[in-house]
Amino acid sequence: MTRTAHRTRRPLQGAAGGAAALLMLSACSAGSDSSAGPSGPGGVSGEVTVFAAASLKESFTTLGERFEKEHPGTKVTFGFGGSDSLAASITGGAPADVFASASPTTMKVVTDADDASGPPATFVRNELEIATLPGNPHKVASLEDLTAPDLKVVLCDRAVPCGAAARKALDARKLTLTPVSYEQDVKAALTKVELKEADAAVVYRTDVRAAGDKVEGVEFPESADAVNDYPIALLKDAPNAEAGKAFIALVRSAEGRKVLGAAGFLTP
Repeated sequence: MTRTAHRTRRPLQGAAGGAAALLMLSACSAGSDSSAGPSGPGGVSGEVTVFAAASLKESFTTLGERFEKEHPGTKVTFGFGGSDSLAASITGGAPADVFASASPTTMKVVTDADDASGPPATFVRNELEIATLPGNPHKVASLEDLTAPDLKVVLCDRAVPCGAAARKALDARKLTLTPVSYEQDVKAALTKVELKEADAAVVYRTDVRAAGDKVEGVEFPESADAVNDYPIALLKDAPNAEAGKAFIALVRSAEGRKVLGAAGFLTP
């Protein structure tokens, strides 16, 4: 089903426009059937567009599939990426129904622009972990080990929640780390290790778990001081507000908590 409502706010400009265009190209549906059927329970139908932090990809894809089954006639389309880029797209005018951010700071960009419909709700928390090559050949056992000069380490960009959290953990220990690259989101950082282009990356433990045997995870105590809260909000100019509300309800339900908990997310 095509959208029946569109944003009429300010046009996309600059970086926000570029980010929104990229999201539109990379957005994915939770299901394979793009046709719209009859209204589901509660009159929910049509397409619901969810912008979500990259670390939520696996969990939200699963929940999107369940949402479509529970609400016949709906289609969930996702735009996954760095929370900072997603927030810029939303404030730039990109049409979406729901925003799930990996930090209150990036959500605040949206609420300060008056683009959220009501206060956001924290639905999960996430903790950092070091991702190494399988077998941990460099014997990384601590955050301090990442400062070794012969180790190729990747971090998320400082503007991205996983990058800000990593910087907080490093600063707490007064550690200086010069990464070989800063990546645009947590999945990009993890991919560098999976492709053996880096020896280690500081990512979320949920991403280490999702990667399976492609990487090995190393916990470190400083991560407890850099836990990220994940807020979710219905957007003010949501093209399909009813479906957006229903998706948020699923995320925050016992069923949603079970899926997110299985992925390694913490209860808020």
